[in-house]
Amino acid sequence: MIEWKRFFLKGEARGKKGYLDSQKNYDSCYTILLFAMSFSLFLAGYLQTKSKANLLTIVAVLGFLPASRSLVNTILLFRYNSLKGEVLDTIEKQSQGLPQLYDCVFTSYQKNFQIDHLVVVGNGICGYSAQPSFEEGAFRNHLLPLLSAGGHKNMTIKIFTDRKKYEERLLGLQALEQNGKEGEVLETLKSLML
Repeated sequence: MIEWKRFFLKGEARGKKGYLDSQKNYDSCYTILLFAMSFSLFLAGYLQTKSKANLLTIVAVLGFLPASRSLVNTILLFRYNSLKGEVLDTIEKQSQGLPQLYDCVFTSYQKNFQIDHLVVVGNGICGYSAQPSFEEGAFRNHLLPLLSAGGHKNMTIKIFTDRKKYEERLLGLQALEQNGKEGEVLETLKSLML
């Protein structure tokens, strides 16, 4: 089923299961729509005046700016996939009741970080990345200042690349008490995600 508002407001869908795979379709359609609008404006202006030198050409060229930005975001999304299969089912069972996000992609100037699943309990952020070469130190150095600027100080971050260890950690987190600010941290994280 198509959620029309996701063409313009993807923030609500961020962090949900299967977000990356479904957002590829929405972003692709949105990008095509933006380019089609710009081309049609250019064509309408050209057919009316038989010249490229008209006001609609300027509007069309300006329309290519958001279309190009959308194309870059779409290309970036196609580099990543959602968590699937047995891995997803197991993590979903282990993390029931915990504040969580799926399909997280954080971008920095140096590197992009994909975290397949992430939970927040108290002042701790714990996540799983299927990428064995995930650079946890670089991710921590990127995210902690942003969280601090968002009003979330003294946060700890641990990202696992070993699924079994992550599942064990999720069981341990189930026993911890939540402080009630996890929702705010999740919203800050969602605002930083692709």
